[in-house]
Amino acid sequence: MNATIASIRKELNEHSDPKAQEAGQRYFKESVKSYGMYVTTVEKLAKSYFKEVNDKPKSELFDLCEELWQSGYMEESFIACSWSYYIRNQYKPEDFNVFERWVSNYVSNWASCDTLCNHTVGAFLEMYPEFVHELKRWALSENRWMKRAAAVSLIIPARKGLFLSDIFEIADLLLLDKDDLVQKGYGWMLKAASQAWQNEVFEYVVKNKTVMPRTALRYAIEKMPPVLREKVMKK
Repeated sequence: MNATIASIRKELNEHSDPKAQEAGQRYFKESVKSYGMYVTTVEKLAKSYFKEVNDKPKSELFDLCEELWQSGYMEESFIACSWSYYIRNQYKPEDFNVFERWVSNYVSNWASCDTLCNHTVGAFLEMYPEFVHELKRWALSENRWMKRAAAVSLIIPARKGLFLSDIFEIADLLLLDKDDLVQKGYGWMLKAASQAWQNEVFEYVVKNKTVMPRTALRYAIEKMPPVLREKVMKK
């Protein structure tokens, strides 16, 4: 085991709080492996220990991230997500395969999924927009986290007005999915897009409201003015 990771795990164990662990579990339907720590504390650890590894080649840092992911602990995944995002200015096209492997092999809850995809994958897509078509392949996966990742990777780009046609294509692919975490994911994506493209998203939701699951629909219209939300909710 790498010495830095050993130190991180020692400190995580020292901060472990069984009561916080139990309290945190209520936010997840699936069982989550956790030390029971506040996210702000984990973020501080990520920044602190990054000073020990930030001079390493990107490939070595990604290997450390992979070792953190492999533990299965949510907090360790957050540190891996932070480290991979900190070096976003070093991303190259081939890194997409690394990020896809992490989603496919290691993501096991919505928090890890969103932390990785909102920031690391989202930043990658802004740098290399030609890879957005790969998300449509993710949307067709049988893995619920790959499907959620297809949507939540576009949250931050969507707020900037990017990828609107791709967002609608991904929403179409996920539209009838029965998994509520997938529904929330693409509903959130549409909500983010509505901040830049309110009328277009409104029209999309109205067109699909008879078949769109209520969970996704409510997420999608959350940021819209009351008058538009009322129009959508009318039978």
